Amino acid sequence: MKRISKRQWLIFTIVLVAIGIILLALSGYLNVMIGKAASPVVGVQSWVSTRYQAIYDYFTVPRDMNTLRQQNAVLENEVSQLQSQILELQQQLSETDILYALLDFARTKPENKYVAASVIGRDPSPFLSYLIIDHGSDDGIRKGMPVVTQQGLVGKIDAVTATAARIQLITDSGSVVNITLRDAKIDGQVSGSVTGDMSLERVSTTADLKEGDLAITSGLGGTYPSDIVVGQILSPTQGENDLFQTAVVQPVVDFSNLKAVLIITNFTPVDISPLVPTTTQ
Repeated sequence: MKRISKRQWLIFTIVLVAIGIILLALSGYLNVMIGKAASPVVGVQSWVSTRYQAIYDYFTVPRDMNTLRQQNAVLENEVSQLQSQILELQQQLSETDILYALLDFARTKPENKYVAASVIGRDPSPFLSYLIIDHGSDDGIRKGMPVVTQQGLVGKIDAVTATAARIQLITDSGSVVNITLRDAKIDGQVSGSVTGDMSLERVSTTADLKEGDLAITSGLGGTYPSDIVVGQILSPTQGENDLFQTAVVQPVVDFSNLKAVLIITNFTPVDISPLVPTTTQ
C-alpha cells in the first residue's frame, strides 16, 4: 500500500480548511467571527477619524466664521439699502396719490384758482395750530387766502414771506368759521381751542341738531368761500338755561398727517370787523 506523503497531507488539509471556511461563510457563522475580529480595528479607525476632524475644525472653522460674518455684514447692508429704497418709493407713491387727489378736487370746483404747496413745518407751541408751507408772496400767496385739501377746509394764510407762508388751522384757539349745517339748514360758528378740539356755537335752541350732520362754510363774514366741508357734528348738548346749543365738531381733515394743501388764490377776504358793533362795559 502506497504511503501518503507529507506534501499531500498538507494539500488535503488546506482543501478541507478552505471548504470549511466556505461552508461557514455560506451559513453566516463567519460574519460573527469577522465582526469580532474587525471590531478593534474599526474602533481604532473611528478614534483616529474623530481626532483628525477635531484638529481640522480647530484650524479651519474660525476662518469660515470670519468669512460668514463678513458675508452677513454685506447682506445686512444690502437689505438696509433695499429697505431705504422701498421707503423712498412708498413716500413718492404717497405724494403722487396726494397730488392726484388735490388735482381731482380742483377739477370739481373750476371756479376757483389754486396753488399747490407742500407742508414743510409745524408750529411747536402746544397753544397754537399753525403749519408752514413752501410757497410765499413770490408765488402769489397773500395773507387771508383760504387753504383747503380734497377732504375739506384747512384754515387760512396768516403770515407770508417771499418763499414761505404760515397757515392758521381751523383748530387754533383764535379761529372762528361761519358754517351752515347741511341737514338742519341753520347757521352757526365753529371755534377752535387750545386743546385742538373744535366746538359748534351760536346755534339756536330750537334747531334740530343731529349727530353726524356736516358743517360746511356758509360764506358769511367774508373769511371763507361757501360750501367747503369743515367737520362733522358729534355729541350735541343743551343746558336747561343755555341760550344756544353746543356740540363737538370732528374735523374732516387729518391735520397730523397733512403733507400738501391747496391755496385758493382768486378769493379776496373781506374785513368786516369795523362794521361789527362792539359792546361797552
